[in-house]
Amino acid sequence: MKIDTTLPKDIDVVHRNAREAEAAGYDGLWLGETRHDPFLLSLRACDATGDLTVGTSIAIAFARTPMTLANVGFDLARYSRGRFVLGLGSQVKPHIERRFSMPWSRPAARMREFVLAMRAIWDTWQNGTPLSFQGDFYTHTLMTPFFSPEAHEWGPPPVYLAAVGEMMTEVAAEVADGMFFHAFSTPRYLREVTLPALERGRAKIGRTLSDFVLAGPAFATVGRNEAELATAIAGTKKQIAFYASTPAYRGVLDLHGWGDLQTELTRMSKQNRWSEMGDLIDDEILRTFSVVGSPTEAGKGLRERYGDVATRITCYATYESDPAMWPEVLDAIRG
Repeated sequence: MKIDTTLPKDIDVVHRNAREAEAAGYDGLWLGETRHDPFLLSLRACDATGDLTVGTSIAIAFARTPMTLANVGFDLARYSRGRFVLGLGSQVKPHIERRFSMPWSRPAARMREFVLAMRAIWDTWQNGTPLSFQGDFYTHTLMTPFFSPEAHEWGPPPVYLAAVGEMMTEVAAEVADGMFFHAFSTPRYLREVTLPALERGRAKIGRTLSDFVLAGPAFATVGRNEAELATAIAGTKKQIAFYASTPAYRGVLDLHGWGDLQTELTRMSKQNRWSEMGDLIDDEILRTFSVVGSPTEAGKGLRERYGDVATRITCYATYESDPAMWPEVLDAIRG
């Protein structure tokens, strides 16, 4: 199991933080799409490092077209000398329609076609195959030499998709090289829901999970003393409550018999009672979603929880903490 990290949202320190991540011994680093363009951040991170895997976790697919992402992915694969991973997610309907002014429909089917269209474009650039992709959502049938980038030795980047529900998970297994599970996924959910869905998706193309990457963030609630741990617990409970209020994630709660919690948290969120929502997360729920303890205890706990199910994990902490703790966690994960 490889151990990754994420970089802060501040575009001014990406170069420095990427160097620090590589020096600290992480295997990869991920950059999300929030306030800044994730591909500019990725370019800076690639420029600062020599061996790390660098990827987007995630870039919003439906805010773009297969052609635009084919371009940037192909270029970053070349620039990084094969270290770049194109991680994509669908986002949700209000953001796609009202923030990006792009079409939304049947997200799992659309994502499947989106990735297949990108692969058709890459096949044209890398292998000279005539471009002739015609689908229900995307059509790409024109590519002239003037607009075709040169083939390169690293080829197109791996594609990872973010998924929670079973339909998108099956799509990821069918058309992608890896999948990001959500931080709100418990180890039990991964084993009982995610892995079977991935196996079904791979079976559709006659393949197994042996060469498929399952990566994602894992809640880590870490403190060296009672005060630090109390701060960490409050922060993690608040974040769990935020995710649990989202109807799309109810399936995770239902698996554990906590489905009614989602209804109550959604009601509180609509009343703007965000600061109170964490109080509904008891210690059983906290420890189901997160490892809790000292840096050494948290690291060992992450290895025990995810070592036999995930290919790569990223420690997910949603509170202010001492940066010096995390190398200790990293060392404990690796044993």
